[in-house]
Amino acid sequence: MEHDWEGIGPIDLHAHSRESDGTDAPGDVVRAAAAAGLGAVALTDHDTVAGWAEAAVAAIESGIVLIPGVEFSAQIGPASVHVLGYLLDPEAEAFIGERERIRLERVERAERMVHAIGQDYPLTWQHVEEHSAPGATIGRPHIADALVTLGIVADRSAAFEGILHWQGGYYQPHHAPAPEEAIGIIKDAGGVAVLAHPAARGRAVMRMGSLGDLVGAGLDGVEVWHRDNDEPSRRQLLADAERLSLLVTGSSDYHGDGKPNRLGEHTTDPAVLAEIVRRATGWAPVMPA
Repeated sequence: MEHDWEGIGPIDLHAHSRESDGTDAPGDVVRAAAAAGLGAVALTDHDTVAGWAEAAVAAIESGIVLIPGVEFSAQIGPASVHVLGYLLDPEAEAFIGERERIRLERVERAERMVHAIGQDYPLTWQHVEEHSAPGATIGRPHIADALVTLGIVADRSAAFEGILHWQGGYYQPHHAPAPEEAIGIIKDAGGVAVLAHPAARGRAVMRMGSLGDLVGAGLDGVEVWHRDNDEPSRRQLLADAERLSLLVTGSSDYHGDGKPNRLGEHTTDPAVLAEIVRRATGWAPVMPA
């Protein structure tokens, strides 16, 4: 797609709606991005594209570019690794199969956790369902929101630091694909794959040396500019990105009221977005009228 990306304004390539673990409707995420002065925003809900259509309508009406995307949950040993997929075909067979498998696994895992927590706290599955959008896949963020409403914890952060922490006693493991597999699904669907916040929560979720293996699987870029990547990790990521010819992105990882992250707090260079659009063959950006 030929377009003058340089002139569109700030670009935020990572935002969530209530279709996964954000608190805003997909259209409201887009409208908030426009109100924040962004020229482009990516909707990247976890393992779902349910918000794309609503977000597209809002983008056209708000005069902002929408980059439809998804965030895959993957795993290396006990560590969670997230891979962003941009502009992929949502009807690709492998993508559809993986979404359904993840949806079922997430719900079963959440039910196990709620049952365990409910033995010690007044939490029920109904409480959790009240904090998710119709049809959304329930996960730990929805459990956290229910715990907040019940007054058991102060906020989501407190929930994840305590009751929902993997060492908190209620955590339930779940199956997730290797990041190479997630990248393969994205690439087979014509999308562009970017490793999300590799140094989340002040620690390397994966060793930087593993990036070479992911590049071999088709990785296109790394999300360097993100609040969860500390400065030493950013320097290492930038060096590795240059060595491995990876695209470098920046994003907010916006979740509405679910996290303190604000739209546009980190952004992506227009030339990088142009390259993402050039590489993608599965879907196209939604352009304002």
